Amino acid sequence: MEHSLDPGLYIVATPIGNLGDITMRAVDVLRGVEAVACEDTRVTGKLMHHLGFKTRLIRYDDHAGEGDRERLLALMAEHPVALVSDAGTPLISDPGYRLVREARDRGIAVTSLPGPSAAVVGMTLSGLPNDRFLFAGFFPNKAKAREDVLAELRSVRATLIFYETAPRLEAALTAIATHLPGREVSVARELTKKFEECRTGLPEDIAAHYAVHPPKGEIVLMIAPPSDAPDEALDVDALLRSELEVSKASQAAAKVAKATGLDRKTLYARALELR
Repeated sequence: MEHSLDPGLYIVATPIGNLGDITMRAVDVLRGVEAVACEDTRVTGKLMHHLGFKTRLIRYDDHAGEGDRERLLALMAEHPVALVSDAGTPLISDPGYRLVREARDRGIAVTSLPGPSAAVVGMTLSGLPNDRFLFAGFFPNKAKAREDVLAELRSVRATLIFYETAPRLEAALTAIATHLPGREVSVARELTKKFEECRTGLPEDIAAHYAVHPPKGEIVLMIAPPSDAPDEALDVDALLRSELEVSKASQAAAKVAKATGLDRKTLYARALELR
């Protein structure tokens, strides 16, 4: 279907791997816009070449400044302009929200086209509880930041979804095994491509597999929510005794609370008894 598009911003989801996943509506919009704002013109250029379009491409990424945004806003005030990311749904851990916000503030029409999202595809494949989930962006790269984000989200009663890269997967799984012991994880990679894979299990077991079979490609990393039932295998007294060898009771309780998600005051009372 071809028709003239009204001026404004069109947020267009593009395939995350399999080019067959592009929607008919997305094709129609990409054909009819004046320009396509994209993270990398080379990546989007391949998609446009596949579709047979020679639409003007304008780079708009994390490094885009206010002047770049102003030029795009001026263009979309008079013409239809599409916004795409390198793959998947724009603005999901991709640049673009400032552009959308400015367009809305100026009364420029904004239209979003539904389509592929790696986070949603990974969630549906994982076998983890999907009645509630929290997308938390990219898993932190540094050890302290990983520990902090896991501590922050430990008590969230929902499956946690992160994006991760293959070279950092081992460190991520080790952090989860250390700071969220007993939680299942799911690793989904190469989604919608020939070698698509999704593995679910304890992080230490998944890590052991990938130590022998190094992963490639972009990864969706998911962590199961906390269990309603107490972990009978968790020896709290042993954890407290270990910490009490090198720390005061208050410090020991704080460390065990951070590692297990248990109540700090209860742990402190028990630490005093064991001291």
